[in-house]
Formats: sequence, C-alpha cells, structure tokens
Amino acid sequence: MKVILTKDVKAQGKKGELVEVSDGYAKNFLLPKGLAIIAGAKEMNELKNRESAERFKIETERKEAKALAEKLNAVVVKLTATAGAEGKLYGSVTSMEIADNLASEHGIVIDKRKIVMGDPIKAFGSYTFDVKLYSEVTGKLNVIVTEKK
Repeated sequence: MKVILTKDVKAQGKKGELVEVSDGYAKNFLLPKGLAIIAGAKEMNELKNRESAERFKIETERKEAKALAEKLNAVVVKLTATAGAEGKLYGSVTSMEIADNLASEHGIVIDKRKIVMGDPIKAFGSYTFDVKLYSEVTGKLNVIVTEKK
C-alpha cells in the first residue's frame, strides 16, 4: 500500500515522503496513529505541488545567494583600529565588527556566523575571508584594517 507520511517514522521515511508499506502495517499502525495518509490521486497531486514549490524556493534562494556572492566579491570592507607600539591591535577585529560595517557602509546584511574567519584579526593589513551564503555557494570578502588616526 502506498502512503504519504505525515510525520517522521523510524525505518520508513521522513514527513511528506511517499512510501510503500504492507497493508497490515498501514491499517493497524500508521493510519490509526495519524502517522500517514493513504496516497490517493488528490494527495499525490498535493505532494507533487509541494515538492515543486520546495524546488522553486531552493532554486530562488540559490540564485539570490549567487548574486550576493558576486556583490561581495566587489566590496572592500575598511575598518580602523587602534594599536600599540609594535603595530599590534588593542583587542581584535571580529566577524561581528565586519558584519556591522558591511551592513552600515554597504547595505549588505550578513549573519556574522556566515563569515569564516578562523581566528580574529590581530594585526593591520589586508585579509580575504570566505562567506558561506548557501550550501555550495560561497563568496569572498576583502577586509582592510588600518590604523585609527
């Protein structure tokens, strides 16, 4: 019997999947507990519509992420910081400061957790960081840290 799962079922599948199960399993367990519905013509049509809407949403988000990656490649974030006698910064420049500057100066809002830095910046100079925008879509962000005058 073909059923569409309404909830995740261990060893069968995830919510919204079409699965083939035995008649007894469906009638005695899945259907009474509300874990599945019988896959009729109407339900199959709804499932196809849901899947196509999900694919469209993912494709739209991927296109937006690629456009944002192109935009980020052209942007240079300029930050100023104070330093000691040997040119080392007081404190460090973090991904939060970079994200804030990107939003205020360039109007691009990115979550600080998407900027892959490794360690915070502790010296003046030019840096390039990856920005994970979507699965399999990353952009490059150029950051220049100069001395505050």
